[in-house]
Amino acid sequence: MKNKPFLIILIILVLLLFTAIILTPTYKKPVIKKTLPAKTQGTIAIVIDDWGYHLNNLSTLKEIKVPLTCAVLPNLKYSNLVANKLNSLGYEIILHLPMQPKEKYALENNTITLNMNEKQVQAIFIKDLSSVKFAKGVNNHMGSAITENIKMTTLVLTQIKKHNLYFLDSFVTAKSVCKEVATSLKIKFAKRDVFLDNSDDPLYIKNQLKKLKNLAKKNGVAIGIGHDRKNTLLVLKQMLPLMKEEGYRFVFVSQVTEVSL
Repeated sequence: MKNKPFLIILIILVLLLFTAIILTPTYKKPVIKKTLPAKTQGTIAIVIDDWGYHLNNLSTLKEIKVPLTCAVLPNLKYSNLVANKLNSLGYEIILHLPMQPKEKYALENNTITLNMNEKQVQAIFIKDLSSVKFAKGVNNHMGSAITENIKMTTLVLTQIKKHNLYFLDSFVTAKSVCKEVATSLKIKFAKRDVFLDNSDDPLYIKNQLKKLKNLAKKNGVAIGIGHDRKNTLLVLKQMLPLMKEEGYRFVFVSQVTEVSL
């Protein structure tokens, strides 16, 4: 029985080893849940008009992390500077071309008016375009009198075609002939669907964004126009990330223009 202590120790070791194996938790590969992107609800392009009067809202704009198209008025104190800053921030720039409205509003310098001929329209267009660097397109600032007139609209859109730009009809009148003329000239064209801030009330702006969402969901694409105003940009800063989470895709206007044939 000299080997009895040795056998006892061996049995104890075997039991300890067996117990350790039993008690050691089996490793399971962690299950990684993939977060699927929300289904695309629609595509939205948002334009911010009237840049060039000041630089007040650039800091807020920087915090809106979606593609925006910025329409810069020509020949103002900050036109060139703001175009440079907006371009450096990655926004798309377009020329916000002043055109005569039917209403008696104060006009910007070098506004295109009904009594102008082709040479005058061309001279103003070239001057205005040179004032706004990086412009990829044009939309009208006011302009209901011009955009209801086939002759004048043709003069303007001919210049746009010559410079290989697209045209966004701000659609300030239901009698606009811009699409008809754009089709005849075969230039890239788009039309505004919703004005976001006819009122400066944040609740109104939010409701207009809801209308924009509904149109994008229904038609596939929708274009909204707002302005370089504090409340407009603050609402966009708050709402656009939520709209992205809902599945809405934001693009530049150049990505939704098309040539109508």
